[in-house]
Amino acid sequence: MSYQDIFKRYEMKYMLTKEQKELVLQAMAEYMKPDEFGRSTICNIYFDTPDYQLIKRSLEKPVYKEKLRVRSYGKAKEDGTVFVELKKKYKGVVYKRRISTSEKEAMAYLMQGEELSKQSQITDEISYFKQMYQGLQPAVYLSYDREAFYGVEDRDLRITFDENILWRKEDISLCAEVYGTPILEPGCALMEIKIASAMPMWLCRVLSENGIFQTSFSKYGRAYETMVAEQMAAAEQNVNEAAAEAASAAQRIGGTTGQTVAGQAAVQNGNRRLGGRRTRIA
Repeated sequence: MSYQDIFKRYEMKYMLTKEQKELVLQAMAEYMKPDEFGRSTICNIYFDTPDYQLIKRSLEKPVYKEKLRVRSYGKAKEDGTVFVELKKKYKGVVYKRRISTSEKEAMAYLMQGEELSKQSQITDEISYFKQMYQGLQPAVYLSYDREAFYGVEDRDLRITFDENILWRKEDISLCAEVYGTPILEPGCALMEIKIASAMPMWLCRVLSENGIFQTSFSKYGRAYETMVAEQMAAAEQNVNEAAAEAASAAQRIGGTTGQTVAGQAAVQNGNRRLGGRRTRIA
């Protein structure tokens, strides 16, 4: 089976309800066909620096941004095929370049700096990216169930529906089981329209008639924001527990005045710790 290694296209995202998805599928029947993969589970490992430089910059919505990930279709095996992908976006145009190799070789290349058995212009670009961003490491595992379609008359037109989007921070391996924390609300689907030029009129009409509007959505970005929110909530809980414990101890020792002073001190100390953690996370 041959795989496309270089992509240049526009990608637009839409969040759909179950009803909206059915309406779009009905309209697509005349113009689109399922691709060779049909419905598949896509697994990804996103790489980032220890301080999450890549995703933080991406969430700022710059004119140019880039990311590095490894992808497999379903749970991988060490000797199974995976894709190392370098994805860039400049002024709304997405450029994706990727190489196929085994999971074992891909991780040895990215984690231990070992050379790939096959060299190309694309591997040179990925190696340069690694030099630019020192300390790259697996940051997040993301998986989702995807239905993919291509245009009958225009094969460059692709529409995908992603559901059951899951993420996790531990057990980051494509060879591990597919599991994690859901990102989308139940019943929702993320639709992506990928085109080389203009969107066909029939598709514009379907979106307009059903009140479907383009949105900005990053799977890795949403996972990162959730991770930060969870860490902040845990830190605040620790501050509150420390303040309550200090106030209780002060009440046992010195009464109301001691309780107030000790409680305030505990909150101030906790907030300083929380502020430091906020700086490290963000």
